Amino acid sequence: MSEAVAIIPARGGSKGVPRKNLQRVGGVPLVARAVAAAQQSPAIRRVVVTTDDADIAAVAAEWGAEIVERPADLAADESTSEGALLHALDELERRRIDVGVLAFLQATSPFIDVAALTDAVHLVRSRRRDSVFSAVETYGFLWEKGVGGAAAAVNHDLEFRPRRQDREPHFLETGAFYVMRAAGFRAARHRFFGSVGIAEVSPRTAIEIDTSDELELARAIAPLIDRAEPMQVDAVVTDFDGVHTDDTVRVDEHGIESVVVSRSDGMGVSLLRAAGIPLLILSTEANPVVTARARKLGVEVIQAAHDKAAALQEWADAHGIPPARIAYLGNDVNDLPCLHLVGWPVAVPDAHPLVLSAARAVLDRPGGAGAVRDLADRVLAGRDAASALLLAPHPTSPQEAS
Repeated sequence: MSEAVAIIPARGGSKGVPRKNLQRVGGVPLVARAVAAAQQSPAIRRVVVTTDDADIAAVAAEWGAEIVERPADLAADESTSEGALLHALDELERRRIDVGVLAFLQATSPFIDVAALTDAVHLVRSRRRDSVFSAVETYGFLWEKGVGGAAAAVNHDLEFRPRRQDREPHFLETGAFYVMRAAGFRAARHRFFGSVGIAEVSPRTAIEIDTSDELELARAIAPLIDRAEPMQVDAVVTDFDGVHTDDTVRVDEHGIESVVVSRSDGMGVSLLRAAGIPLLILSTEANPVVTARARKLGVEVIQAAHDKAAALQEWADAHGIPPARIAYLGNDVNDLPCLHLVGWPVAVPDAHPLVLSAARAVLDRPGGAGAVRDLADRVLAGRDAASALLLAPHPTSPQEAS
């Protein structure tokens, strides 16, 4: 039976934004966001990333995508997406995968409309359209520079300025996705062929990242667009100061330091331990207070970690836990390398602005006042949601019924 397969081309080179496909928006690498969007569509059975870059391949695989190694001559600056897609289809054919519908997703579009993508797949599978692309409706007056740089009207009569309600709309490609019959695409060798349809999406999802300014804009609006999702992880790692504490310290006349912690956090740690979820405290400083608190909680601790990301990676490898399945809770700039490493970067609400920008989730409770308990509750709720999903009956999808 033929499948609807999402293919995401993601080459390693990028001039406008270095390592663009690995840049994070809403705490998630762009290539991973595209993989997740395809996985959320019930109409898509398989997600494939074609790339020439080992780091992109590793991240995509962690997020559940299959990998096609993209030849260097198809990953140059002048290479086309069509070339990468055709090569990927040939490789999938060699793997005996029958691709009936091809959904071409671009990682540079961080806010892919899953419902519109699903409708587009159904539209192509039903043969009502051969190719469908995402677009936004626009009533904009377009101009171009004509002779001598003078403005020339493109889609309107410059001598007549109709009201919006009196105009017919145009549609602007968003670049987020293109869905097409795989056989027709291989014959045409272009994404537009036969009967072409439009999948309308909301303008607020239409940003496409090609510049640093667009990347910063996407990061700024991500909290307004991304919907809350269950925090499904296999381990929890936290900083200490500013997370288990309020980031203040008391020093007596003998130089003895003390901090204030929350009993609620202790209960949260106990609940995580009871659920069998590994937990680590990872601190840059070596402090007897941290040692004592970790002993009290019964959790592992790593101190004097000058390279926190390397220490975290070593701990994850020793426990056999992929970084994509770890939640890391931090509050300051020395936590950024760890936040950029894990699948669930989390921040306390009073964290440094750069940490808040890097976070996939921002807690409701501040450090030293229930932040760890807040995180524990979310992790346990995510585990319950995953269990409920596994136990729920799965209806037959349209493509399985065909």
